[in-house]
Amino acid sequence: MRVLGLDVGDRRIGVALSDETGTLASPLPTLERVGPRQDLKAVAALARAHGAREIVVGLPRTLAGEIGPQAEKVQAFAQALRPVAQVPVTFWDERLTTVMAERALIEGEVSRRRRKGLVDQVAAVLILQSWLDARPRAAASDPTA
Repeated sequence: MRVLGLDVGDRRIGVALSDETGTLASPLPTLERVGPRQDLKAVAALARAHGAREIVVGLPRTLAGEIGPQAEKVQAFAQALRPVAQVPVTFWDERLTTVMAERALIEGEVSRRRRKGLVDQVAAVLILQSWLDARPRAAASDPTA
């Protein structure tokens, strides 16, 4: 089952996609935000094009675990996305994923200019991969499956 992962920001939406087994997340091109309706349609179109059965949206909680202004914007986006995408939309705690993505790109010696375009992609991959890793693996733990 393929799953789409999103890192929703004010200017861009980082996108990642799982493989068919739901094991590995890979980046897709980042979407530039152009307007609420167009953004929702673009994400829904990606989900359909890739056969995603679920969308995982990173929820940027504060370090204290609370819902701040940015998380409220992301929740509103996800709520509006549900009827357009017509697949389940799930939240996943994304605290510090952008910081981790930025560090990974710096360690990889990616230039500052190139990092700007990649950080949202890498953050989306981190969000989706952590969600995939946290899911129960009933089939993997059942030797008869």
